[in-house]
Amino acid sequence: MTDSALSPPAEPRRLPHPRAMLELIKPVTWFPPMWAYLCGIVSVGAAPQSWWLVALGVVLAGPVVCGMSQAANDWCDRHVDAINEPYRPIPSGRIPGRWGLWIALAMSGLSLGLGWLLGPWGFGATVVGVLAAWAYSVEPIRLKRSGWWGPGLVGLAYEGLPWFTAAAVTLGTAPRFETVVVLVLYALGAHGIMTINDFKAIEGDRRMGLRSLPVVHGPVHAATIACTVMMLAQLVVVSLLVIWGKPLHAGIIALGLVVQLWAMRRWVRDPARLAPWFNGTGVGPYVLGMMVAAHALSGLEPL
Repeated sequence: MTDSALSPPAEPRRLPHPRAMLELIKPVTWFPPMWAYLCGIVSVGAAPQSWWLVALGVVLAGPVVCGMSQAANDWCDRHVDAINEPYRPIPSGRIPGRWGLWIALAMSGLSLGLGWLLGPWGFGATVVGVLAAWAYSVEPIRLKRSGWWGPGLVGLAYEGLPWFTAAAVTLGTAPRFETVVVLVLYALGAHGIMTINDFKAIEGDRRMGLRSLPVVHGPVHAATIACTVMMLAQLVVVSLLVIWGKPLHAGIIALGLVVQLWAMRRWVRDPARLAPWFNGTGVGPYVLGMMVAAHALSGLEPL
């Protein structure tokens, strides 16, 4: 009999591994809402009254609220991830038991606490962000089941809500009409960006009854829809900037559209395989265009 046969079986982990907890809240996903928050500050054309509030808002938008949404989604998706990505923290057992749920709930409370420090506009937006995160993932609402409602909600929460929050907190009131129109357009266009993430989970989504666009329409048609949504939103932004007397900014965003069009034409040839490539290549000009548009808004004449 070998020594290994005499050895007692390893006890299951009782506490989550620290590295697994960091992996659970996915730092790579924090950039979009943090960037959108900065866009909101730039777009108002006024210096913030307190820079520590700026730092607090950026941290709240990224590591805290976005991190919380990732933890909540991974907990609610643990059965799907066991099929698609069994190496993730929860299905792999590196975050055992109900620790994934406790982490998501604790971060929800932390989000609301930090949001309170940003005043009425910041707290109200934080409440909306927390509710949106849970509505996306948790049963029986689980808007993630829909390839239209799910990515749409995430786009609004990741791009539109932080932008609006930053502008409102900086001004102490609701941002101007033009700012709201542009941030809503970029948030709606982000529906296409969020759809990119669904290409890595087609098999698991199909087996678990999630009606993502790649599952319902197939990879090629889903990629075409995503590209169309992204392009239309930016074309409207370009047109509005021209109307509002910002042709230089409109031209810079239009150049980004050319780069995206090249990347899109390549992506739709093999959407499932090239989704990570497009996420790194085609999305960059879109995100940079947001800051260009924010700078244009900062220079608009008061109504």
